[in-house]
Amino acid sequence: THTKTAPLPTYDEVLVCTPNTEEEEVELIVRRALSSDSQNQKIYCLLGAEKLVYKVSKQLESHFFRLLQSSTVPDYRFIIFCNAKAHNSYVTTAFDTYKVTIPCYSKPEIQAYLSTHLKVPCGTAPIAQAFEEPYQQNVKFVFSDQAGMGR
Repeated sequence: THTKTAPLPTYDEVLVCTPNTEEEEVELIVRRALSSDSQNQKIYCLLGAEKLVYKVSKQLESHFFRLLQSSTVPDYRFIIFCNAKAHNSYVTTAFDTYKVTIPCYSKPEIQAYLSTHLKVPCGTAPIAQAFEEPYQQNVKFVFSDQAGMGR
């Protein structure tokens, strides 16, 4: 269900997939979602799962269905996000029976939701002041091609 007060996902709930995503990363998030510890209301997500290479996609399917059979968690929360246009993706085909279309929210709705969750309380995060923005946020993405250079 959609609620404006629901928190953003934490780092351990989301795996952003790329062609370089490894089998171990996919297995870990599937294990988290289907373990008995997952009863803590977290929602585990794979984003861009259509980008997984074929071998990792096959392993995702294998791990998911194997762990699902042995899981004692009846109401697990695991979402696989794929591009709707990625018809040639193995993940899209393998999980086709579970497919649902999610509602699209407008850009202003998304911005309003994020602005309520990403605001920095006054005086608590001086690092956020380094970015010149109309409002301060406590999340910034910095990318680097070299390890440790994105700090």
